[in-house]
Amino acid sequence: MDEASEFCKIPNWYPSLANHTLLTSFVKLRNDEKEALIKGDTNSSTAKGVIKRLNEPMKAFRGNSFVSVDLAAPTDTERFDGKRGAVYSAKSAWRYLCESAKVKDAVARGSEFIVVRPFRSMNQTREFRLFIYDRKLKGMSQYWLIRHFRRLEGIKQKYWEMATKFVEEIAWVLPTDKIVMDIYISSSDEIVIIDFNPWGNPTSPLLFLKWDIEWNIPLGIKLMSPPVKIRGDVNVSF
Repeated sequence: MDEASEFCKIPNWYPSLANHTLLTSFVKLRNDEKEALIKGDTNSSTAKGVIKRLNEPMKAFRGNSFVSVDLAAPTDTERFDGKRGAVYSAKSAWRYLCESAKVKDAVARGSEFIVVRPFRSMNQTREFRLFIYDRKLKGMSQYWLIRHFRRLEGIKQKYWEMATKFVEEIAWVLPTDKIVMDIYISSSDEIVIIDFNPWGNPTSPLLFLKWDIEWNIPLGIKLMSPPVKIRGDVNVSF
């Protein structure tokens, strides 16, 4: 991995940016535990051993936790669809990591840690992806491309200005001129870092659609367009 990709592992950026993200604990995986996760092993002595170690940081947070690895979260699982990934027991957390193709791929590519955070229910209208180029914010996209959120129209300029100022404050920590950062804006207008991603494919440019554009100029904030209303007589043939 290059320097930027290494930085995207949560244990690498967390020490410098801990005051801008959720409280986080880490469980380092041994090689045999990585192999067990990739195989989807939930019952062997190896699996039971890592579940036992995972139990301690999860208990410390109380309530539900959100558990991932340092390069990917199990967002492709039924658990994420139904409960946004909230888990209570270490056994359930390990099982859902083992069910995630994204997590298995991340471990095969070099993930070394299980990441444990307190579960926080997040409003999808407040999640954004920031595109940082020349250590400045050049683009900002709505993260969940599920529909147009009308409430964002009146505050989008405010969010853009907040994010621009935030990037200016943390730019000196970043290891590269180009990087992608996912954030959550709390109800108290606090910016919380969720994750970093390398610049370019396979990271999704979301509403910017492609990477081959003029990133050297500010492109502003992009939101899903409102639905189009069609009036008059409409003839449809199949």
